[in-house]
Amino acid sequence: MQPLQPMRVDWVATPPPGAYPQPSPRSQRLRYGGPPNYPVPPRWGFPLLAWRWPTAVPGTVEQADSVDGVRRLGKTAQNALWLLGIVAVWAALSEVWRYVLVAMSRFGALSAGVVNTSDAFVVSASAITITGCVLSLVLVLLWVHRARNVAAPIVGYGPSRSDRDALIGLFVPGVNLVVPGSVLAELEHAVARRPATERPTPSKLLRWWWGLWAASAVLFVVQVLWSFRDSTQALADGILLHAFSDFVLAALAIVTALVVRRITTLLLPVDAASVRLMRVVEVKDAPEPPLRAVRSSGSPR
Repeated sequence: MQPLQPMRVDWVATPPPGAYPQPSPRSQRLRYGGPPNYPVPPRWGFPLLAWRWPTAVPGTVEQADSVDGVRRLGKTAQNALWLLGIVAVWAALSEVWRYVLVAMSRFGALSAGVVNTSDAFVVSASAITITGCVLSLVLVLLWVHRARNVAAPIVGYGPSRSDRDALIGLFVPGVNLVVPGSVLAELEHAVARRPATERPTPSKLLRWWWGLWAASAVLFVVQVLWSFRDSTQALADGILLHAFSDFVLAALAIVTALVVRRITTLLLPVDAASVRLMRVVEVKDAPEPPLRAVRSSGSPR
């Protein structure tokens, strides 16, 4: 066996605590030496742009089911609905012009150019109206879907019908006269921050929309059934029926745009700058406040 080597130890001496005076806290304070000085212009800093929406900045993604997403989609739906209302009025006036030409044809032949122009107006207005109806319906359905998803976590309760049940009720004949209005009434009830135990009561604007929706659906069915009649008087009356239906459709589109704007406004948070501050100036016919009992001199405070 080899003998063990002695272990080498290095001793380090340090001064005991308190051997040197500690610097006072006042001496540790940093003095202001002026603004920072760089040898070259710095290359960092904030971008020179105004405030923008999050999606306007590259690299940012915004959730679709958000209050701002509902606002933008609602604005797009409103624009489509207003355009549909204008086109529906154009279609109704084209049908009225056609009826006037039909009435004038009883007393003589009409110019081919006038008749062709009237037919072009009616056909083009009908095609644009159908396209506008489909586009507006899709936008409004997407808006309702997002608005329901955003309103549920805010108010703390969800709608009574799922999106699938509401969509089925929209296309089932007879049921579609009731379900759309009920869905919008529940959505209006939710965005108004009303309790879930309270029964939804549609506003006056929503009741007008409900009536126009039912009238438009009934008129569509009447038009389909009227098209099977082939007599001359039935064809002339059908022109007036189409004109009246177009006027109802225009009113429905405009009222729908107002309903979308109302519900979207209720869903948005209240802007503090738009709230009018009020103060109490005078109180009239208020009861006198009760006087406190007089404390005796020896009673403890």
